[in-house]
Amino acid sequence: MSVDAIRLVVFDWAGTTVDHGSCAPVAPFIAAFARHGVEVTPAEVRGPMGVHKRDHVRALFRLPAVAARWRSAHGRDWAEADVEAVYQAFIPLQMEVLAAHAEPVAGVPAAVEVLRRRGVTVGGTTGYFRAAAERVAAAAKPRGYAPDVNLCPDDVPAGRPAPWMVFRIMEAAGVFPPAAVLKVGDTVPDVEEGRNAGAWSVGVTDTGSEVGCTAEEFAALPAGEREERVGAARRKLTAAGAHAVIPSAADVPILLDQLAERLRRGERP
Repeated sequence: MSVDAIRLVVFDWAGTTVDHGSCAPVAPFIAAFARHGVEVTPAEVRGPMGVHKRDHVRALFRLPAVAARWRSAHGRDWAEADVEAVYQAFIPLQMEVLAAHAEPVAGVPAAVEVLRRRGVTVGGTTGYFRAAAERVAAAAKPRGYAPDVNLCPDDVPAGRPAPWMVFRIMEAAGVFPPAAVLKVGDTVPDVEEGRNAGAWSVGVTDTGSEVGCTAEEFAALPAGEREERVGAARRKLTAAGAHAVIPSAADVPILLDQLAERLRRGERP
């Protein structure tokens, strides 16, 4: 099938379209483990960012340092029941802070309007569970950002890096083949989600979890440190297979022109 333009853009939520720095999940994960007598650090928490939050808890348990702290605190190795216990502690902690972290990233609402004027459908995927995804969406809408189709891992057999959320959004939007689809996100699982769907997959650096700064913190970084953090994020997302890496989701309209040219040349994801 001939494809000469992107007709569907699927954005991630935290760290990509809202919540500059993807800060909302960090403190709740730390607090949930602390309730079970185990310390986890912000850097450890950010490692698995982007996957379903239950999978995120499991990934933290699998870190040798966290597993050792659990063993020291509880006198035994962790088990799946512990994953569920920490996850259940995490849920209300996460719900408490979501509305405060639903401010759209600067420039994103305007960029989405540009996409819609071009006839592009806007989708959203996330690692949040259903109740959290709905709360973020409800809080972001009056602030200017609302995807046309929004899915979470609870809607599909498996979350990221599986492609099912992207496929379901393609179905709902009536857009195919995958070469007409662009996935945009700030984490490695985001990039992998898009690649596994056969779509164009693009990473964002400045606003994402890899840099891990609010807009104010990012602006206050010394130039050298900012360059170092952004460069590390760019390298990580590129190594994960991103077809391109951009500073912010607000830059997507410019990227669409570049991808359209690549499509006209016969390139495919």
